[in-house]
Amino acid sequence: MAQGTVRSMNLRSMIKQNIRNYSMVMMLAVIMIAFAFLTDGVNLNSRNFTNIIIQNSYILLLAVGMILVIIVGNIDLSVGSVVAFIGAISAMLYNSGIGLFWTVVLSILVGLIIGVFQGVWIAYAKIPAFIVTLAGMMLFRGLTYIITNVSPIAIKDDEFKQLASGMVNIDALTVNNVYYTAIIVGAAVYLLYVLSEIIGRRSKIKYGFEVPPIGVFLFKIIIIGLLIMGLSQRFSTYRGIPTVVLVLGVTILFFSFITNNTVIGRYIYAVGGNARSAKLSGINSELVVFVVHVIMGGICGLAAVIFTGYMNSALPQAGVNFELDAISACFIGGASTSGGIGTVIGAIVGGLVMAAINNGMSLMNIQAPWQYVVKALVLLLAVYYDIYTRRKTGLG
Repeated sequence: MAQGTVRSMNLRSMIKQNIRNYSMVMMLAVIMIAFAFLTDGVNLNSRNFTNIIIQNSYILLLAVGMILVIIVGNIDLSVGSVVAFIGAISAMLYNSGIGLFWTVVLSILVGLIIGVFQGVWIAYAKIPAFIVTLAGMMLFRGLTYIITNVSPIAIKDDEFKQLASGMVNIDALTVNNVYYTAIIVGAAVYLLYVLSEIIGRRSKIKYGFEVPPIGVFLFKIIIIGLLIMGLSQRFSTYRGIPTVVLVLGVTILFFSFITNNTVIGRYIYAVGGNARSAKLSGINSELVVFVVHVIMGGICGLAAVIFTGYMNSALPQAGVNFELDAISACFIGGASTSGGIGTVIGAIVGGLVMAAINNGMSLMNIQAPWQYVVKALVLLLAVYYDIYTRRKTGLG
């Protein structure tokens, strides 16, 4: 195929190739609409939107790292305990007086070191990730109990809390309790998204890859724009943009770029698709697996700071079931149980599906045990759907 030749995939082909991503977005929309009827629209108000993001920010962050681990065909059961351990360390660091910036930096560094420790055992000692991270789950939970003496560590002031529940606004752009900073930031994000999509489409055309028809491409751009601006409008009418949204947004954009536009991103998918073939083609598969687990550790450090700030203290029992929520988000968002398939955006959508279900049921005063039942069924159906669609599309 000569350079510059446009190869447009038809609508049916495009949907077939992206069926999981489209269906999960549709599921999220259906869940939100259903709970809007069941809660008289309370789940769609501005305050509730903000609370959903803040309350689930650390799980969404963990899902970004977990999707990379799952793509290479591994699993990480230690993230909850690692978050608890680093959370305790972050509280001690902050209380020592080093300031919030260095607390965040050092917490991420501790997470990277933990990722190196586990990555060596997994990638080079060839111990299955399930076993290494299971050991890590017990190890770091025990260390958390030791350094905290099984007692919460209170944060000395409210600055730490602002990272998780604070807002970013410009006073001059706040008029009659409407925070126009959110609208401007939303417009800027949408503009960057449009530019990246146009550049990506031109690049694919240049090298002869298939692209969606122009009508479908424009439809996608418009729908995403409506979603971004709709969310910005919700933020603008209640307190403005949460600080954690900016942290989460930068993390999502960075790792989406890594997976979609870099060599290491292609290597991650190649190793997950077939590690032996990747090795034979010259890819250092051990290094790729190692790097992925180091990234997971660093993201655990960031999530630990966010969760500690949200709770305004370091709790020795923090992080329980965090790994299960992150794994569920990835599989619901389109990751394959066999590895090699999944996207950062898909994991975020999966996390939002779980968050919307939790939030809707809480607004309906449904007790926690029933929430676990529903979440379990959603996860089971999502994995079954993965197997079913792979079989139908000839991928499994």
